[in-house]
Amino acid sequence: MVETKEEKKVKITDLKLDTEEMAQAGLHFGHKTSKVHPKMIPYLAGARNTIHIIDLEKTKEKLTEALRFIEQLISENKILLLVGTKVQVKDLVKSMAQELTLPYVIERWVGGTFTNFEIIKKRVEYFKDLERKKKEGELEKYTKKERAKIDQELRKLEIKFGGIKDLSRLPDAILVLDMKKDDLAIKEARMKGIKIIAISHTNADPTLADYPIPANDDAISSVKYILEKVKEVILKAKPKLPAQ
Repeated sequence: MVETKEEKKVKITDLKLDTEEMAQAGLHFGHKTSKVHPKMIPYLAGARNTIHIIDLEKTKEKLTEALRFIEQLISENKILLLVGTKVQVKDLVKSMAQELTLPYVIERWVGGTFTNFEIIKKRVEYFKDLERKKKEGELEKYTKKERAKIDQELRKLEIKFGGIKDLSRLPDAILVLDMKKDDLAIKEARMKGIKIIAISHTNADPTLADYPIPANDDAISSVKYILEKVKEVILKAKPKLPAQ
């Protein structure tokens, strides 16, 4: 029996978004009350010992909206770029992105990645060509000193562009794990009309994202919880390749 299009869609309820699990992962812990962004107030449940507490029912609601959007995006073969440059989440982001074949940025955001995409693309092509030359032994004609210099350049280019080297066009959406740290990525995405999904901590402006997820962006357990739900949706929503 052939599944209908609707039956193929991920049921968000299957993801078991549970506020108790969210609490165990620490999604509800905000910053000090003195650091609150006024636009985050509707998402707060109160304060405990001068620390704001995020309303997890609101988190559940907004995370569901974000997951529905990601589900639709992936099912339509559109591009989602992951942005997580905070030291404690880099490995997590890289591992997930590589597993799901998603583009990613885990080092400092290179200014112009979106707004000067054609120039960035040329640098990426140069990087890929250099990689190819090394792989095919074309660099053997150079001296040891020259090859060492090229290797150093390759390492720098890998840090800058390694996660986006297969990005042939601008992504359709970005998932940002820290709105304050990666504000430039958000600014450029807004300028280019790229949809923004972002974890919005209590010191961030949630209105800068199309799909804000009110949650703690400092605790690795909190970020991991959200990424695991995103991963689950992507795995289920990815168009299946026809059998050979």
